[in-house]
Amino acid sequence: MEQKALEEEFSELIKLEGEIRGVAIKSDLDFILKEEGKEGLKKLEYTITKFSYPIKREEVSTMDFYPLGLEAITFVAIKRLFDWDDKKFQEMGSSEAKRSLVIRLFMRYFYSIERFSKEVPKIWREYFTVGDLEVRELNREEKYVILRLENFRCHQLHCQSLMGYFHTIVQMIIGSKASCEETKCLHRGDKYHEFLLKW
Repeated sequence: MEQKALEEEFSELIKLEGEIRGVAIKSDLDFILKEEGKEGLKKLEYTITKFSYPIKREEVSTMDFYPLGLEAITFVAIKRLFDWDDKKFQEMGSSEAKRSLVIRLFMRYFYSIERFSKEVPKIWREYFTVGDLEVRELNREEKYVILRLENFRCHQLHCQSLMGYFHTIVQMIIGSKASCEETKCLHRGDKYHEFLLKW
Protein backbone atom coordinates (compact mmCIF):
# COMPACT_ATOMS: atom_id res chain seq x y z
CA MET A 1 0.00 0.00 0.00
CA GLU A 2 2.84 2.40 0.88
CA GLN A 3 4.46 1.71 -2.49
CA LYS A 4 1.21 2.58 -4.29
CA ALA A 5 0.90 5.83 -2.32
CA LEU A 6 4.49 6.77 -3.16
CA GLU A 7 3.92 6.01 -6.83
CA GLU A 8 0.83 8.24 -6.84
CA GLU A 9 2.71 11.04 -5.06
CA PHE A 10 5.57 10.83 -7.57
CA SER A 11 3.06 10.88 -10.46
CA GLU A 12 1.63 14.15 -9.15
CA LEU A 13 5.00 15.74 -8.37
CA ILE A 14 6.43 15.14 -11.85
CA LYS A 15 3.61 17.36 -13.18
CA LEU A 16 4.92 20.44 -11.35
CA GLU A 17 5.32 23.28 -13.81
CA GLY A 18 8.78 24.35 -14.88
CA GLU A 19 12.34 23.14 -15.03
CA ILE A 20 15.44 23.35 -12.89
CA ARG A 21 19.08 23.43 -13.94
CA GLY A 22 20.90 20.08 -13.62
CA VAL A 23 23.54 21.66 -11.38
CA ALA A 24 20.95 21.85 -8.58
CA ILE A 25 19.96 18.19 -8.90
CA LYS A 26 23.60 17.13 -9.13
CA SER A 27 24.37 19.15 -6.01
CA ASP A 28 21.52 17.41 -4.14
CA LEU A 29 22.92 14.01 -5.14
CA ASP A 30 26.46 15.06 -4.17
CA PHE A 31 25.16 16.04 -0.75
CA ILE A 32 23.50 12.63 -0.38
CA LEU A 33 26.78 10.97 -1.28
CA LYS A 34 28.58 13.04 1.38
CA GLU A 35 25.98 12.50 4.11
CA GLU A 36 24.71 8.97 3.40
CA GLY A 37 27.62 7.44 1.48
CA LYS A 38 27.62 5.37 -1.70
CA GLU A 39 25.00 2.96 -0.34
CA GLY A 40 22.66 5.84 0.50
CA LEU A 41 23.03 7.33 -2.97
CA LYS A 42 22.43 3.91 -4.52
CA LYS A 43 19.24 3.45 -2.46
CA LEU A 44 17.99 6.87 -3.51
CA GLU A 45 18.69 6.30 -7.22
CA TYR A 46 17.04 2.87 -7.01
CA THR A 47 13.92 4.23 -5.28
CA ILE A 48 13.42 6.97 -7.86
CA THR A 49 14.20 4.71 -10.83
CA LYS A 50 11.84 2.01 -9.52
CA PHE A 51 8.96 4.40 -10.13
CA SER A 52 10.00 5.13 -13.74
CA TYR A 53 11.91 8.35 -13.07
CA PRO A 54 15.47 7.23 -13.80
CA ILE A 55 18.20 9.31 -12.27
CA LYS A 56 21.91 8.61 -11.92
CA ARG A 57 24.28 11.13 -10.37
CA GLU A 58 27.00 10.60 -12.98
CA GLU A 59 24.53 11.10 -15.86
CA VAL A 60 23.10 14.42 -14.70
CA SER A 61 24.30 17.24 -16.97
CA THR A 62 24.87 20.36 -14.88
CA MET A 63 23.88 22.86 -17.59
CA ASP A 64 20.81 21.04 -18.91
CA PHE A 65 17.32 21.65 -17.57
CA TYR A 66 15.26 18.91 -15.89
CA PRO A 67 11.63 18.84 -14.68
CA LEU A 68 11.20 20.69 -11.40
CA GLY A 69 9.11 17.71 -10.33
CA LEU A 70 12.18 15.49 -10.52
CA GLU A 71 13.84 17.47 -7.75
CA ALA A 72 10.61 17.32 -5.73
CA ILE A 73 10.55 13.52 -6.18
CA THR A 74 14.19 13.40 -5.07
CA PHE A 75 13.36 15.39 -1.93
CA VAL A 76 10.41 13.13 -1.05
CA ALA A 77 12.52 10.00 -1.59
CA ILE A 78 15.28 11.47 0.62
CA LYS A 79 12.77 12.22 3.37
CA ARG A 80 11.32 8.70 3.24
CA LEU A 81 14.65 6.90 3.06
CA PHE A 82 16.70 8.91 5.54
CA ASP A 83 14.05 10.71 7.64
CA TRP A 84 15.84 14.04 7.34
CA ASP A 85 14.42 16.99 9.27
CA ASP A 86 13.96 20.52 7.93
CA LYS A 87 17.41 21.54 9.15
CA LYS A 88 19.07 18.85 7.04
CA PHE A 89 17.26 20.07 3.91
CA GLN A 90 18.44 23.59 4.75
CA GLU A 91 21.99 22.26 4.99
CA MET A 92 21.58 20.73 1.55
CA GLY A 93 20.49 24.10 0.13
CA SER A 94 23.39 25.79 1.88
CA SER A 95 25.83 23.28 0.40
CA GLU A 96 24.51 24.01 -3.08
CA ALA A 97 25.05 27.75 -2.66
CA LYS A 98 28.65 27.21 -1.50
CA ARG A 99 29.52 24.90 -4.40
CA SER A 100 27.59 26.53 -7.24
CA LEU A 101 29.61 27.75 -10.21
CA VAL A 102 26.75 30.11 -11.11
CA ILE A 103 26.94 31.73 -7.69
CA ARG A 104 30.72 31.96 -7.81
CA LEU A 105 30.46 33.77 -11.14
CA PHE A 106 27.83 36.17 -9.81
CA MET A 107 29.83 36.76 -6.63
CA ARG A 108 32.43 38.61 -8.67
CA TYR A 109 29.87 41.39 -8.99
CA PHE A 110 28.34 41.26 -5.51
CA TYR A 111 30.25 44.13 -3.98
CA SER A 112 27.37 44.83 -1.63
CA ILE A 113 23.97 43.63 -0.51
CA GLU A 114 22.52 46.40 -2.70
CA ARG A 115 24.16 44.94 -5.79
CA PHE A 116 22.89 41.49 -4.83
CA SER A 117 19.36 42.91 -4.57
CA LYS A 118 19.50 44.06 -8.18
CA GLU A 119 20.87 40.74 -9.45
CA VAL A 120 18.41 38.42 -7.65
CA PRO A 121 15.99 37.98 -10.59
CA LYS A 122 18.88 37.07 -12.94
CA ILE A 123 20.31 34.53 -10.51
CA TRP A 124 16.91 32.89 -10.13
CA ARG A 125 16.45 32.62 -13.89
CA GLU A 126 19.81 30.86 -14.18
CA TYR A 127 18.36 28.01 -12.12
CA PHE A 128 14.62 27.95 -12.78
CA THR A 129 12.33 28.44 -15.78
CA VAL A 130 9.39 29.30 -13.47
CA GLY A 131 8.93 31.67 -10.56
CA ASP A 132 9.79 35.31 -10.07
CA LEU A 133 12.20 36.21 -7.28
CA GLU A 134 12.78 39.79 -6.21
CA VAL A 135 13.89 41.84 -3.25
CA ARG A 136 10.83 43.48 -1.73
CA GLU A 137 12.66 45.35 0.97
CA LEU A 138 16.25 46.01 1.94
CA ASN A 139 17.12 47.78 5.19
CA ARG A 140 20.85 48.22 5.62
CA GLU A 141 20.54 49.99 8.99
CA GLU A 142 18.32 47.32 10.58
CA LYS A 143 20.21 44.58 8.73
CA TYR A 144 17.52 42.68 6.89
CA VAL A 145 16.27 41.89 3.42
CA ILE A 146 12.93 40.43 2.33
CA LEU A 147 12.84 38.18 -0.73
CA ARG A 148 9.53 37.45 -2.44
CA LEU A 149 9.06 34.42 -4.69
CA GLU A 150 5.91 34.46 -6.82
CA ASN A 151 4.49 32.01 -9.37
CA PHE A 152 6.45 29.10 -7.95
CA ARG A 153 4.47 25.99 -7.07
CA CYS A 154 6.80 23.48 -5.49
CA HIS A 155 7.01 20.86 -2.77
CA GLN A 156 7.26 22.18 0.78
CA LEU A 157 10.74 20.64 1.08
CA HIS A 158 11.87 23.08 -1.62
CA CYS A 159 11.12 25.85 0.88
CA GLN A 160 13.60 24.39 3.36
CA SER A 161 16.28 23.97 0.72
CA LEU A 162 15.75 27.55 -0.48
CA MET A 163 16.06 28.88 3.06
CA GLY A 164 19.50 27.30 3.35
CA TYR A 165 20.45 28.54 -0.10
CA PHE A 166 19.40 32.16 0.47
CA HIS A 167 20.92 32.53 3.92
CA THR A 168 24.26 31.15 2.71
CA ILE A 169 24.41 33.58 -0.22
CA VAL A 170 23.72 36.51 2.11
CA GLN A 171 26.41 35.28 4.53
CA MET A 172 28.89 35.07 1.65
CA ILE A 173 28.14 38.67 0.68
CA ILE A 174 28.14 40.30 4.10
CA GLY A 175 30.87 38.13 5.58
CA SER A 176 29.04 37.33 8.82
CA LYS A 177 26.31 35.02 10.13
CA ALA A 178 22.80 35.36 8.72
CA SER A 179 19.45 33.78 9.44
CA CYS A 180 16.50 33.03 7.19
CA GLU A 181 12.83 32.58 8.01
CA GLU A 182 10.02 31.85 5.56
CA THR A 183 7.36 34.31 6.64
CA LYS A 184 4.87 33.55 3.86
CA CYS A 185 4.35 30.30 2.00
CA LEU A 186 1.98 28.86 -0.59
CA HIS A 187 1.81 25.69 1.52
CA ARG A 188 0.37 27.72 4.40
CA GLY A 189 -2.26 29.41 2.24
CA ASP A 190 -0.36 32.58 1.25
CA LYS A 191 -0.29 33.83 -2.35
CA TYR A 192 3.51 33.64 -2.60
CA HIS A 193 6.65 32.68 -0.68
CA GLU A 194 8.48 35.34 1.30
CA PHE A 195 11.79 35.00 3.11
CA LEU A 196 13.16 37.31 5.80
CA LEU A 197 16.95 37.33 6.00
CA LYS A 198 18.69 39.03 8.92
CA TRP A 199 22.36 39.52 9.77
